[in-house]
Amino acid sequence: MFVDTHTHPYLPDFENPESIIQNAVGNGVGHMILPAVDMSSIEPMLKLHAKFPEHTSLAFGLHPTEVGNNHAEVIEHMKNLSRQHNIIAVGEIGIDLYWDKSNLKAQREAFKQQIEWALEYDLPVIIHCRDGLTDTLDVLQHCPAIPRGVMHSFSGTPDDVELIRQTGDFYFGINGIVTFKNSHLRDSLQAIGLDRILLETDAPYLAPVPVRGKRCEPAYLVHTANHIARHMNITVEKLAEITTLNTNKLFRQNIV
Repeated sequence: MFVDTHTHPYLPDFENPESIIQNAVGNGVGHMILPAVDMSSIEPMLKLHAKFPEHTSLAFGLHPTEVGNNHAEVIEHMKNLSRQHNIIAVGEIGIDLYWDKSNLKAQREAFKQQIEWALEYDLPVIIHCRDGLTDTLDVLQHCPAIPRGVMHSFSGTPDDVELIRQTGDFYFGINGIVTFKNSHLRDSLQAIGLDRILLETDAPYLAPVPVRGKRCEPAYLVHTANHIARHMNITVEKLAEITTLNTNKLFRQNIV
């Protein structure tokens, strides 16, 4: 069984999210972790989780591109709301300078606030980092402690892997990017090592080859898994076993 450690089937891109979950399970993706991006994502996440509690887990957090002037209040509200629900991580959170560099200060503040939330509740963090690795690591290094976590949608170099691993106890979320023709991510897989790889889709984004260009969904995780297994010279069944174990270690769950 596979675990999709990062997917958003609750977003409006999916007209029938229930069928998306059912299709995933039918294709061997038995569990999915649903990270929030903002307050508006919480309600549809909760509704979907209520229908599939055995196949989904929740993470609350404010995505860096959603950080606004009231981010401190939004994060505090999410934190308070999380007490009523069994979330397994804080995320997705981090630094994104691809779209807008002008609010870097606010992004750093929001990231730090959410790291402190994760530390207080002894939860891992799901980190979104796009064109912002230096700032991401700097914020982490200036926190009271560094939480365990995953670098979601990782697409960096072996040198980036080394920097991240020197910073803290991090795993690396690998999705459809690794299947793209010109992706250099394959060069980083050996540096990451099997014991630090998590599988993800980031659906509805980043559909893997051979379905690239389509709206991604958790069922497509198998394509990414097959690609990684071939590159790492192991069976896809062994990859499923190892990455599920990695997921359980990071999130302190018992997903089987």
